[in-house]
Formats: sequence, C-alpha cells, structure tokens
Amino acid sequence: MISPPVIMLMCFIISHEGLYGQDIDHGPGFQTSVMKNPAFAGSNGESMLRLSYLNLLPGRNYNLHSVYASYDSYFPAIHGGAGFYVANDYIGGIINDIKGGLSYSYFLQAGKDFFINAGLSASFIHRGFNFGNAVLPDMIDNMGGVSLPTSDVLSEKGRSVVDVGTGFLFIWNRIFAGFSILHLAEPDLSGSGASVESLKRKYSIVASGELEINKKNHLNARPMALLELQGDYFIAGAGSVIESNHLSVNALVLADNNKNIDIQTGFSIHSGSLIFLYNYRFNLSSVNQLYPFSLVHQTGLAFSLNNVEKRIRVKTIKIPEL
Repeated sequence: MISPPVIMLMCFIISHEGLYGQDIDHGPGFQTSVMKNPAFAGSNGESMLRLSYLNLLPGRNYNLHSVYASYDSYFPAIHGGAGFYVANDYIGGIINDIKGGLSYSYFLQAGKDFFINAGLSASFIHRGFNFGNAVLPDMIDNMGGVSLPTSDVLSEKGRSVVDVGTGFLFIWNRIFAGFSILHLAEPDLSGSGASVESLKRKYSIVASGELEINKKNHLNARPMALLELQGDYFIAGAGSVIESNHLSVNALVLADNNKNIDIQTGFSIHSGSLIFLYNYRFNLSSVNQLYPFSLVHQTGLAFSLNNVEKRIRVKTIKIPEL
C-alpha cells in the first residue's frame, strides 16, 4: 500500500485550492500585514523588521515549510509608508515558491478623527520544481509498492510572473479596518494559458480596535475579525488579543467553506525593541477528516528600529500581535 505521507502529499498538491486557497496560508496577524495589504506599510508608526517561520501540518513528515521577512516604515518625504517582503514556500520538496514585493501606502487625513491609507504593491512569484522524490501513479506496482520507473517526462523548468495588488486602511479613533485585493493581474504560474491555472484574485477584510481594560496596569484587549475570499474558497475568523506591557496572549477561531473549524492560540513577549511570538493552530472539526489535529506551528521575531517623530501628523495603529 502507498504510505500515508505520500497519499497526503499528493492530495495536498492536487487539492491545493480546496485546502488553503491557491496561496500558502501564512495566517492572520501583524507579521504578514505588508504582504496581505500594502496600505499597512508604515501604519504601525515604527520602522519594523519582521521575521517568521511556519511549519505546516507538522508531525507527519510532509515537509511543508514557509519563511517570511518584511520591513516597513513611515517616510515623510513620500507622505506615507513603504516596505518590502520576501517569502519562500517549500512544498513537500517538489514545489518551491519564492515571492517578493514592494509596497507603498499614501496617508490621508479625511476628517478630524478619520484617516485613510491607500496602498499599492508590485511583486513577483517564481515557482520552481524538483521531481526527484516525486511518486507518480505509473510508478506504483500491483502490490502497492513504489518500484516501477515512470514513463512521464517532467520538466523542472521554473516559471516567474509579476503581480500587483492594492488595499485601503480606514482608521477612526481606536478602530481600524483594512480591505485589499491581491493578484490583480491573475498571473499564470503554470504557463499553460488556461484560466483555471491562474491565481485567482484574493479579497481580504480585517477589522480591529482597542479596548482599555486597566489603564493603570496598561492592560488592553484588541478584538479582531477577518474574511478572505479567493476563487471558490473563503475563510472567516474572529478572536482577541489581551496585552500588557511585556506579554500578549491571543485566541482566534477560523472557519472555511470546506466545513473546517480551526483554533489558533499563541503569545508574544516584548523586551524593549524586540518582540518574540509563537502561534499554534489546530483543527477542531473537519468533515472529510483530511486534516490532522496539528495544522501550523509559527515562530517569529519583530524588531522595532525607530519611532515616527511626534511632530509629524500621522495616525498610527497598533495591529493585534497574532
């Protein structure tokens, strides 16, 4: 019989859109905000360097990993924020997606307490292949073993495409909401020219605010909600972050149209200009039982390099540290 890891990996690649949409799910939160919505560039009021690592479906030896790095800041000369990101999604040793992009956000004061950031991003995606360890259907013998040579000729030639995205961030007092559209160009990573192979536009909405629990102890709650739609796949979530001066804890419930219900919990530790975070996502309910219990481990670091000058009239926000 074919081993479960081989079956799962083949299902993951073939049904990639049904499981995670067409993009690797880097998860909600401030670590990937510049990639998911260019309007967030510089909105934190600090120059931020963010690094994170994700191990997807851990414990099953599926070899699914992703690393991410970004930098963004506010720049008075351009009346807004700018930043860049780089990500590498390593899928089972067969597919390797390298992504990178630049983001710009223009800051506009639309009222006394109302601010709008309008963002634009330009990016590239390079998909590479390595079929050295791939198991194809004609390699499986009658006894279920993997022993026969394949008759398929597979090209390992990679493909690079360019892409653009846009987004908006609306800020009122201690409440903000962001809306973005990624993959406006709907790039074709396969090169086949078939519309079904093109990356579908991804629509994202996120909203959050700040509630003061104990002013003396600097204890705050940051509830948030999110929605993402790509093609026929959508996911929604809601939760909250409870934070103090040096520690934050979070919990978030996520549900998608494949009838999966996931829970993400985690914490972050603040020490001066350094933030360390850890998140763990697990599957609470899965109709087809395809998901294992453990879905994602995420660790990350964020470095605050400098603050926006107080004399500059810009509205900054505190993104929930998920």
